[in-house]
Amino acid sequence: MKIYLVGGAVRDELLGLVVKEQDWVVVGATPEEMLKSGYRQVGRDFPVFLHPVTNEEYALARTERKVGRGYTGFEFDTSPDVTLEEDLIRRDLTINAIAKKADGDFFDPYHGRDDIQNKLLRHVSQAFTEDPVRILRVARFAARFTQFGFKVAAETIVLMKEMVRSGEINALVAERVWKELERALSEKNPEQFFQVLSDCDALEILFPAIQLSSDGISALQRATQFTDDLQIRFAILLHDLPSAEIKKIGERYRVPNDYQELALLVAAHLEKYQTIDQQVSIIPFFHALDAFRREQRMRKFILACFAITQNQKAADKIHLYFEAAKSVDAKKIAMQFKGKEISEQLDLAREKAIEKIRNA
Repeated sequence: MKIYLVGGAVRDELLGLVVKEQDWVVVGATPEEMLKSGYRQVGRDFPVFLHPVTNEEYALARTERKVGRGYTGFEFDTSPDVTLEEDLIRRDLTINAIAKKADGDFFDPYHGRDDIQNKLLRHVSQAFTEDPVRILRVARFAARFTQFGFKVAAETIVLMKEMVRSGEINALVAERVWKELERALSEKNPEQFFQVLSDCDALEILFPAIQLSSDGISALQRATQFTDDLQIRFAILLHDLPSAEIKKIGERYRVPNDYQELALLVAAHLEKYQTIDQQVSIIPFFHALDAFRREQRMRKFILACFAITQNQKAADKIHLYFEAAKSVDAKKIAMQFKGKEISEQLDLAREKAIEKIRNA
């Protein structure tokens, strides 16, 4: 039995980045041997084990054979005869197909270190085309590593285009598309995710409403300077789309409700944010945002609108007006009125509090 550090941990070490997670591959072992050594099996499709002390993942070296469509259409061989080189060739990119030995030496049969040096995201083998998720992964890696000068190799873009033309991309399941999009939104250059999808003709299939020329992409690029919040970044991306298109994306990829709700609010009320002092009454605006019950979401709305418009004055005024409205003693009004009158009088009092600020 031989154990090697593989994947992102090796890649990030070579890039001089902080290694957050470690994955290991085990060559020459059986599931029975792993269990006897105290490892706990967690994988169903192929044997993956958790280390008894560190809980890090140890996967048996494996080969795979395409037997159906999509990323689940594979049969695996995890026999002790599978070599490290055979295991690495099934990986997506050369920079992820480097192993580190126990003595610290690197095993790099597919020249991943050269591609790190040359700043290239390049596929390992033709087997890349068998898994449509790799289109999304390459786009996400571009979003992560563009800051270091990485580009997708031309020959890899060609393979990705072939996957789109062949229809393999249609086998992607909604949950996986959303997972990769969400991860891309967290990266330094999330706009590159969409650029790469466009380069390989996948954007018009996966996200037909999103165009590279739209303000959403450029606003998303700017937003990375202001917020790491993924809900806000998602709302910024979709802010110039009609509500119906935002709902389509939400339904198609089963986007969490909190992401969808904020995106719909920003798209619907961005203009009111911009023209806040032209509104005769401010309280209906706050009610439309459900601001008094969901203050945190309203503050995300303001930050999203600011990132899109760069209108700091509007953001400051809305914050000021909201604090004035909140200062009204709702309990006192509830003691003086009944039924509908309570909410009516509360709104009037809040509006008067805002007017004092506006007229100051």
